[in-house]
Amino acid sequence: MQPRVIYVHGNGNKVRSELLKSQWDNALFGRDMAEASRMAYWAPLRYETPLPDFRPDPLDGGPDGIEEMPPPAAFGAPEEFVAETLGEARADGGGVPPEGVPGTGERPDAALGDWLRDMTYLADTLAETEEAEAAEERGPGTEPLPEALPLPAAARKAVFRTLVKHTFRDVYAYFFGGMGQAIRDVVEEALDSLDGAPVVVVGHSLGSIVAYEVLTEQKREVELFVTVGSPLAITEVQDNLQLRPAVPAGVLAWRNASDLRDLVALDHTLRPEYAPLDRVTDLLVTNDSKNHHGITEYLGNSQVRDSVQRMFNRLA
Repeated sequence: MQPRVIYVHGNGNKVRSELLKSQWDNALFGRDMAEASRMAYWAPLRYETPLPDFRPDPLDGGPDGIEEMPPPAAFGAPEEFVAETLGEARADGGGVPPEGVPGTGERPDAALGDWLRDMTYLADTLAETEEAEAAEERGPGTEPLPEALPLPAAARKAVFRTLVKHTFRDVYAYFFGGMGQAIRDVVEEALDSLDGAPVVVVGHSLGSIVAYEVLTEQKREVELFVTVGSPLAITEVQDNLQLRPAVPAGVLAWRNASDLRDLVALDHTLRPEYAPLDRVTDLLVTNDSKNHHGITEYLGNSQVRDSVQRMFNRLA
């Protein structure tokens, strides 16, 4: 039986399902995989209409929305951004009142707020550091080369804070806003449609959390599980998983790839925390999208692409 690939996309709105699947196919295989691949497309559960075709996705590092670069002062202090984003997430996700769970005094979202704070501070630090490094490489008295340099600091901060804000709000909605089961249902439906075919599952960002929880619950056999830009190693995320961290029972091999500059994957090693250890391989890769979280760059990396293609060709 022909092997299949199931894709689970990450945070934020996306282009229509067919186009998104084709983009992932081409990044990973260099061609459209037709019926051999399927996209578990859950974006409509959070967004009314898809992004226009071929519009750059700012959450994947695209420049859309930052043409008019605001001055750095427009972003405010990190503490203000954290408070604003957390407040928006509570209002958007629902389900968790500001005072916590009635009768307990507990705030189940408090730990997730720590992750938001870490992402925010790293975003600002990274924007400033990369701008300084670019200036040093140009040398004194030289003109900038826009086509060869990263975005200016203000624009990088805009890109990074867009990533942080929307990543956190979608993850928050998944865990606390009543969206978790509905999103998991989309992935379950995609897996159930395979009729026993051998499968490779690829999850990006929040999609890696969703795929992980579905595979843990289903215990179905998966030849290869690939996570890219995943927050599954983050303590605050692990605290909100339905079960203790472990390799899903049916997963025969797990490859986890992250860039050290990826704000979503602040912790880059799953292997120490997800047993059995011999099934997990952590890959440190270079992702040169504008925010180092872009899916096209992750899937096009040779360590990610080759591991999937080898497995897929072996199963074919």
